[in-house]
Amino acid sequence: MLAEVERWLTTRSWSATDRPLHQILAAKQRTGQTVSVVLPALNEEETVGDIVAVIRHDLMQQVPLVDELVVVDSGSTDRTAEVAAAAGARVVHRDDILPRIPAVPGKGEVLWRSLLVTTGDIVCFIDADLREFSSDFVSGIVGPLLTDAGVHLVKGMYDRPLAGAAGQGGRVTELMARPLLNMHWPQLAGFVQPLGGEYAARRSLLEQLPFPVGYGVELGMLIDALHLVGLDALAQVDVGVRKHRHQDGQALGRMAAAIYRTAQLRLARGHLIRPALTQFERGEDGFEPRTYSVDTEERPPMIEIAEYAARKVA
Repeated sequence: MLAEVERWLTTRSWSATDRPLHQILAAKQRTGQTVSVVLPALNEEETVGDIVAVIRHDLMQQVPLVDELVVVDSGSTDRTAEVAAAAGARVVHRDDILPRIPAVPGKGEVLWRSLLVTTGDIVCFIDADLREFSSDFVSGIVGPLLTDAGVHLVKGMYDRPLAGAAGQGGRVTELMARPLLNMHWPQLAGFVQPLGGEYAARRSLLEQLPFPVGYGVELGMLIDALHLVGLDALAQVDVGVRKHRHQDGQALGRMAAAIYRTAQLRLARGHLIRPALTQFERGEDGFEPRTYSVDTEERPPMIEIAEYAARKVA
């Protein structure tokens, strides 16, 4: 590990308990910064309501930490939108945001568009499939941004159990993302959960970043932020245990392909040999191929979008 990373681990890796809630609230009041929480959601009716309810109760009603709570529905076919609204979130459909640019499927697409329907100086992203959710996820990762002006992006770190076994979750992280980061961006080798969906950043940073439209968004954002603001502006906070719905092996393969492509684009804007991934499933006549496209599109920095620029001027 680089000496720079060893130093970073001692100065930019914290626990949620390092910043008590009263300290975070005092910093928020002193600086006047506002906080938006965004939940990207696709068919998450079983979990999204509980997450929204906890954030509203703990961080909006009990204490005024979160100013805005938005669920961006990514085309759900279940009751995600109704459940989220009933729990107290403002729900916005992906296709209603910036309609002149047709939306494409993907998590990164939703996160990018969320910048147009939120106003917070700090934007906190929380995945909508979490179970046994604690508001420490939000306060823990928002805390450093409110208390330290030198921090621009904070990732959550946590244990990720799989089928009851501690530390066995995050398979794409260990098999794809971590090797890529260690080999090509060793400054980022200290991040425990580089692909985690719980993180917060200053709007002033997010609006300058391109957003891969799919699963590569977390890796791309981390790499691009490193180049834009430097390692010391990045941090991570231990928020405990993350429990969520796990993907099957083939879904993880598609995720890994998108992440690899995101890294490839950042290593060299070279020729795309084959923007697809073929996997196999056993059918009546043996193994049958299934080919899936790999997300290759990226959205430009939001600050380049006319509607966003006009909103800032207004």
